[in-house]
Amino acid sequence: MILFQQHLTSGSCRRPDPQSYFSFFFDSATWTPNSTSAVCLVYQHGKMPKQNELMDKAEDFADQVLRHSKHILPHIARFCLISTFLEDGIRMWTQWHEQRDYMNVSWGCGAFLATLFVIVNLVGQLAGCVMVLSRQKVPIACGILFGIIALQTVAYSIIWDIKFLLRNLALAGGVLLLLAENKAEGKSLFAGLPSMGENNPKQYMQLSGRILLVLMFLTLLRFELSFMEIVQNLIGTALIICIAIGFKTKLSALVLVVWLTCVNVYFNAWWNIPDYRPMRDFLKYDFFQTMSVIGGLLLVVAFGPGGVSMDEHKKKW
Repeated sequence: MILFQQHLTSGSCRRPDPQSYFSFFFDSATWTPNSTSAVCLVYQHGKMPKQNELMDKAEDFADQVLRHSKHILPHIARFCLISTFLEDGIRMWTQWHEQRDYMNVSWGCGAFLATLFVIVNLVGQLAGCVMVLSRQKVPIACGILFGIIALQTVAYSIIWDIKFLLRNLALAGGVLLLLAENKAEGKSLFAGLPSMGENNPKQYMQLSGRILLVLMFLTLLRFELSFMEIVQNLIGTALIICIAIGFKTKLSALVLVVWLTCVNVYFNAWWNIPDYRPMRDFLKYDFFQTMSVIGGLLLVVAFGPGGVSMDEHKKKW
């Protein structure tokens, strides 16, 4: 700042008006800093903020992780994402009578409709998982999984429970990212020719998927007056905002993957609960739903935030 003031008060420069402000710092012909500007002087003296250096190192680490796992990361992401559907489909088979009786008692719909509900959930979820993992008819599979989410939201009265509703919306966001990823893999109609314009539907699908995905973390915030809880809430809120707006997206998503994995294993350890206790099923449900959100975040790490994001717009500046 002192260097800038000295430069303005010296005889070699007058205070630039707003129209010439940009040209004061940069050469309009080469787009490089002027040798007498404060930008160049600060750059030459190497006075970069330490937080920027730490951020650059963290981004380099994230890039190295992505570079070494780019071939397997999408497969891991897809498997994690469909894990809750796979587990729930298997549970429909192993707890056929319990699920049927629950629907019959809750809605009074009769044995036929209750059995039909179980069959639809069983076949729909298992078939959708197989189609996603085999990369066959992925849009149809995503449509089936969207239908299952909507059906269960109404059937289990999740719509009246804000915590479970947010988790179901986060799960829908993961499926939306899966659908956007499949759209990105689609081949061009005219092979070898450059694409005219941007794929807006895919970009807005990725934006919607990111926003829905971070709703999971709103259910993890705990409003307690303890130092650790306040720190965790602040860091978590900052990370989910970064993912939602697409700023430092891959790094933020990777940090959330690590954080959410640790929280999931610690709080939802269903394998430590005996089979006869109902809490085992509740913890298993939470565990695999969280795994699906982790899968969605891994898709963000693997394929980026999309065109509607600050990271993408920074490339055009």
